Amino acid sequence: MPEGTALDNAYIEKKMKQFKLVDMRSGYMDLINEAEQESLGYKDFLIRLLQMEENGKDSRRTEKLLNRAGFETSAALSDIDYGFNPSLEKDRIEELGRLGFLDRHENIIIIGPPGVGKSMIATGIGRNACTAGRKVMFVNAKELVDRLYDSMLEGNLHETLEGINKVELLIIDELSYIKMDKERESLFFQIIRQRYEKSSLIITTNLPMGRWDEVFTGQLAATAILDRLLYHCHVLSITGESYRVKGSKLSVKNQKGTV
Repeated sequence: MPEGTALDNAYIEKKMKQFKLVDMRSGYMDLINEAEQESLGYKDFLIRLLQMEENGKDSRRTEKLLNRAGFETSAALSDIDYGFNPSLEKDRIEELGRLGFLDRHENIIIIGPPGVGKSMIATGIGRNACTAGRKVMFVNAKELVDRLYDSMLEGNLHETLEGINKVELLIIDELSYIKMDKERESLFFQIIRQRYEKSSLIITTNLPMGRWDEVFTGQLAATAILDRLLYHCHVLSITGESYRVKGSKLSVKNQKGTV
């Protein structure tokens, strides 16, 4: 290799490392070869080089946001079997998946019995938000209120609330299987209040809204929370059989058919 070429390559490697151009650094030689084969002009070559870095940074950013979100599954909206359950509103769910509700600081409440796909829809929308570069937190309702309560006892509640407030989409899963005391209810209400008309929530629950007093200390508290949630809110009500139950029945049926 000519000495000048070696020095040039060393300089390029050094500067790309210095400026943290990770993807350019790993792929620029291949791109140079492509440019020579395709007789690319300077501007086209520069555009491809910049796109290489942009795509790489977008991919790493998305991966980081997905890892930090805390999703329990990798479910995507494209995984939903709309043919299984006629109560699933495909057009409406896909519209929510385009994230306009986030820009308008609106909420989503997904109501339905266990196993009908509530968490899957919430996760799919949340993953779309991460892909779009938005900060998301997915958390079980009981885990959230317990985390807030522990933070209050440890004296760092303000920091915990500030951290949650920075999240653009907070997904609270399974607001059904808990009964809050006054202190936990007050902490939960703080979350609802600090996000009111500023950022978005998705809540999944087995309970119709008329029964939310079973989660909170009474109807008055449930009404106060619902008043804030339902202002600019999309409510998805899902009925029908559980995916998991139907899968089990089909498995048993198939086994019988082979006997």
